[in-house]
Formats: sequence, C-alpha cells, structure tokens
Amino acid sequence: MSDIQTLIDMGFPEEKAKRALEVTNHKGVEAAMEWLLAHADEDIPSSSGSLAAQPEQMQTSAEDSTASTGDASSSEPAAVAKSLKCDECGKLFKSQDEVEFHAAKTNHSSFSESTEEKKPLTEDERKAQLALLEDKMKRKRLEREENDKKEAQERERLRIKSGKDMLEARRKLEEQEMKKIMDQRKREKMEEKAARDRVKAQIEADKAARKAKQSGEITTSPPVTAVVSPPAADQTVKPAAAKNYSNARIQIRLLDGSTLVETFEAKEQLAAVRLFVQLKLGTNPAPFGLMTSFPRKVFSPEDYDVPLEQLGLVPSAVLIVTKSP
Repeated sequence: MSDIQTLIDMGFPEEKAKRALEVTNHKGVEAAMEWLLAHADEDIPSSSGSLAAQPEQMQTSAEDSTASTGDASSSEPAAVAKSLKCDECGKLFKSQDEVEFHAAKTNHSSFSESTEEKKPLTEDERKAQLALLEDKMKRKRLEREENDKKEAQERERLRIKSGKDMLEARRKLEEQEMKKIMDQRKREKMEEKAARDRVKAQIEADKAARKAKQSGEITTSPPVTAVVSPPAADQTVKPAAAKNYSNARIQIRLLDGSTLVETFEAKEQLAAVRLFVQLKLGTNPAPFGLMTSFPRKVFSPEDYDVPLEQLGLVPSAVLIVTKSP
C-alpha cells in the first residue's frame, strides 16, 4: 500500500496527504502524519476548489436561509462562513475535501456553512490523535500479518494435500506393478509345470521305446547275434537321443543354498536361464554369473547368446549361481 493511500485510510484528505508527503520529501507516513497534525488548522488549497465550491444541497440550504430572512437580513452585514458543518453529526470541516471524505466515510449527506471556526488542535489533542493513528496503523499491520499467516497455512495445507495425493498415486502404481509381477510369476509356474509334464512324458516315452526295443532284440535275435547287437544298438540310440531331446531340464543352485528347477527349450539361449534366475531373485538383484560344477566351466558374457544344446546342457544339467567380481 502507498504512503498516500495509508494517510487517506487514516482519515486525512487526499490533497493534505499529498502536500504533507511533498513537504517532508516523502520520508514516510510517520513524518507526513506529524506534519499534518502540526498544521491541522491550516487551510491547504485543493484541486476541488475553495470553500465556495459546496454541494448543491448546501447552496440550496444557504439560498433558502437568505430568502427566509427577507429585507431585515439585507440590512445587516453578511456573516462570513468560516467552516462547513455536518448537520447530522455537528462536525466542522475546513475544506471541501474534508467534507467529501467525511460524506464517503459516514454516508452523511446534509452539510451547511458555519460561522464557527474550526479550532486548531491543542498539544494534548494532537498527541491523542497521533496515538490513535498509531494504534490504527498497528491494527492494520496486525491484520496484514494475520492474513499472511492464514495464506501461509492455506499454502501448507495445499502442499500437504498434494503430497498425500502423490503418495496415494505412487501406492496405487506399486500395487499395479506388484499385481503384474504376481501374474507373471503365476504364468511362469504354469509354464514350468507344463514343461515338466512334457519332459516326464518324453522320458516315459523314451523308457518305453528302449524297453520295447530291448525286449524285441532278446526274443528275435540268436545268441551269437545278441553279443554283437548291443554295440549296434548303442550306435543307433545315441544319435536318436541327441535328436529327440528338444528340452533341457536345468537345476540351478542359488547362493543361499536353495535350488530352482526349470525346463527350457534346447534351442533357447543361456540368457533365458539367467533371466529366469534374475526374476526369482527379485527386483534389483546383485550381479551374478553361472557356472557348471563338473566339468567346471564359468560362462562368459559371449556364452549367454549360445543355445543350451550347443553348450552341452541338454537334456539336463546343473548350474551354480556365482557372485560377479
């Protein structure tokens, strides 16, 4: 708020407030207020005109008063108007600005000229008015501080509410992510079970085929041929086993001693096994590697792009999880 607006809010006319700020070289409200109190009885010219520029109702009142006196009043000397008076509260004013300010502040509308002179303020009255104005300034300052405090509290409330909304949104997002992980693990378990069933069925089929083949050889082959036939049977079975095994059953030993078992396709890369272990270890696991126990082989990053059948991990193998350096 500007200094002149502050002085106007205190009850000083605008012209006097401007004059006081000019005289005190705009040193602040207090300096201007002291000057105004010291020169309260002085008449300061205003842009609105002198005392002669009065409201219409005051001029009408003066004309009616002059007409009612008749010729008797014309023979007496005309009284000099020294001030303006509010007919509703009896307060005296020295200028039109004071009248207008009072009318705007109190909604009083009846004013007239008065021969009474507005007495200057005594030292005690000036001090009392100064104290009153200072008290008014203090109340306004307290009101501003209270408003600032309320605004700060409202901002803090909005900040806390925004933080709670963000936490709630993050919690919902985490719940959605957890649900996705659970669904993924459920699908993995179902796929793992289906793969195990396929491997079991394949093993049973291989056993039945070998048993049927051995039974056929014993019953149909002569004793001499039986001695020669086993090597031939071995030669025929080994290539068939290498071709028939399309899956690899991998047993994985973790660092804590627990064991995971999963079935993969023979053509899948070793990276699929590493991804499976990473998902089982949870989010953000420590770096790890894979190796075989016998013969001992530590897989390099290039090995992860090689299919399991080329690494000799078909039809089954044991892998050990190691800590990466």
